[in-house]
Parts: sequence; structure tokens; C-alpha cells
Amino acid sequence: MDNQTHRPFPSKTIPQPIRSDGAGGVDRGPRDVMRDMQNPDLLVPPVTDAGLLPNLRFSFSDAHMTLNHGGWSREVTIRELPVATTLAAVNMSLTPGGVRELHWHQQAEWSYMLLGHARITSVDQHGRNFIADVGPGDLWYFPAGLPHSIQGLEDGCEFLLVFDDGHFSDLDTLSISDWFAHTPKDVLSANFGVPIDAFNHIPSEQVYIYQDNVPGPIESQKLDSPYGTIPQSFTHRLLAQPPIKTPGGSVRIVDSSNFPISKTVAAALVEIEPGAMREMHWHPNNDEWQYYLTGQGRMTVFAPNGIARTFDYRAGDVGYVPFAYGHYIQNTGTETLWFLEIFKSDRFQDVSLNQWMALTPAELVASNLHVGPELMNALRKEKWPVVKYPGFSYYPK
Repeated sequence: MDNQTHRPFPSKTIPQPIRSDGAGGVDRGPRDVMRDMQNPDLLVPPVTDAGLLPNLRFSFSDAHMTLNHGGWSREVTIRELPVATTLAAVNMSLTPGGVRELHWHQQAEWSYMLLGHARITSVDQHGRNFIADVGPGDLWYFPAGLPHSIQGLEDGCEFLLVFDDGHFSDLDTLSISDWFAHTPKDVLSANFGVPIDAFNHIPSEQVYIYQDNVPGPIESQKLDSPYGTIPQSFTHRLLAQPPIKTPGGSVRIVDSSNFPISKTVAAALVEIEPGAMREMHWHPNNDEWQYYLTGQGRMTVFAPNGIARTFDYRAGDVGYVPFAYGHYIQNTGTETLWFLEIFKSDRFQDVSLNQWMALTPAELVASNLHVGPELMNALRKEKWPVVKYPGFSYYPK
């Protein structure tokens, strides 16, 4: 693809909103040049873009940071990205020994470990307990209403938490310290059968994140419940899962079919090599919430009535695609692009444009699009989530 058809300026000069055909003009007013350089397809949209769509991008770098002794957090909810009604997310880091306190919430929690290691604990409604250590590329899932905790191990950790409600805020969870702080001490005494002065030093408000010592080996903390352990694992090792490999990259799909406890969140970890793209497709079951892990790319989203809009993404950005809207993602950088596709669903589902055309009578497709054998003979009946064809790949200028 000749990117200069809609991005005529060299990457090392100040970009201007001018196409190669002369459309547009120089921006002489106040501007954020660095922002324009990061969003070239907003400054000079592809000529195929048309109409308007809601904003489909928000960066965690623009989110408010909550700092505590023991770690930090920031979130992207419907407040920051109004189109994102199905899912919300929290990016959190814990120091070695840092604790996200014992808590629970009305939403299910799905998490992807970005780096480091953590220990998670939970107990279900039957009194069965769960404790596990997780590392990079691992997932966990806590069903709505079940209590749990997270603690950084000796190297600390950072992770992405995803919740199945766009209105969710991590500061509005139900925390053990907050409940104790708002319960009369004589009630606590009666509930636990200990003197009132046993509660002299309880926190006066929600703790949220706090600093503690690094816990010992997991064997030293395991507790036997008379009701046994939780039968369905709350964790899944996504990077240990064999990927679907195609020319240009790979995909690892995780949903309730291979991570049974994850009833409300499905996801795919996508790898796109330089010059490759996530093929043109759509999802027939729900909106898509994205988190970009490495690299940079661009996505064009196609909506009804001839509307299409292109957005640029970098590591740490959130993307969003409304239900059933067509889209693709190109790697526009020189390093591999990794991102997560996440859905409020028990199963991952997508429809490939290429496969649909290949499995539809050729005469019908050809007459609909006015195309000949060159395209029709190249269609594939097998789905390739990521594609790369020699001589037909995008590379940055």
C-alpha cells in the first residue's frame, strides 16, 4: 500500500493536514505536534474514511493515576471512553509485597498479567478456597460476587483487569477494610466472638492498596478447607497455549471452551508481524474492547450508511469496535504488534470477510463486486486471522 496517498509528509518533519492532491492546508495555529505525529490518520484521514463515528481510542497515559504505598492503579471506563459500554478496565501495579486488599464486586474480573509475579486468593460460596501464583501471560477470572485478593511477589507485578460492565470503577468495590470501618465495634465483637478492643487498630476507611512483606512460598500459605478447593481453576496460562499460526502472525483464543470458569469474558491474544494485518472481519456476538501491548498500528472501522473512520494505536492504548462493525488492524511500525481482543461473552466469535466470500457462489460475489478471476481464485475457505502476502504488505515510509 502506498501510504503517501493520504500521509504525504516525511515522518521526521512537522506534519500538516494536507493530502498529496493538495486537499487541506497548513495548520499555523496552536497545536500539539507530538499528538499529531502519534495520530496521523486523524490529522490526514485516508480518502476512504467518510462520516463520523464516536471516538474509539483512549490511552491509559491520559487516565488519572491513583498512588498508594504498595502500588498504583488507573482505569478506563465509560467515563473516559463513552462508547465502551460493555467492558471497563484497570491497569494496576503492585510493589514486592504490595497488596490489593481483600475485596469483592458486583462484576466479574478477568485479568492478563503484563509482567512480574503475583499471588491470588479466593473463596467461593461453598467455602472452597483457591490460592495460586501467576506470571507474565497468565490469566485469572473471578466470578461476580466472589471475594479475592492480589499480592505482588518478590519482583512485583503489573496487570490488566477487565470487568464486564463499562460503568465499573475499581474505587467503588466492596472492601473488607471499608466494611469493618463502617460497622460498630460491638457488632464486630458479637460477630466474631472476641473482645471489642481486638478492633482498636482497624483502618478508619478503605485501604485499597497497601504495602506488606513479600509472602513466603505458596506451600507455606496454603490452607485446607473442610469443603475442599475450588474445582474449576481461576487461572489459565495463555502463553503456554499453542497459537493458531498464519503467515504474518498468530492468535491465541481463550473463552469458556478452554477456560471454563470464564463465563462472561472471552478474548484473543493477537500477534501481527511488521507488514502484516489482522484480516478484515467482524464479531457477531458483542462489542470488541482492545488493549495494545507492544508496537503500533492503525484500525479502520466500517459502520452502516457508508461510514468509516481510522484511528492510530500504540502500546498502552485502548481501542473499541461496536457490535458487528467491520474492521481490520495493520501493523504500521517496525516491531511486532501485540494486542488483546476482549468481549463480554462466553465464546470468541468472528466472521472473516475472505472466508465468507470464498464460501459464497463465485458468480454471485463476482457480479456483486464487479471483480474477476484474479480475486476470486485467491479467496480462501480456511480462516486466517492474521494475513501477510509477499509483495502486498504495508511498511512505514
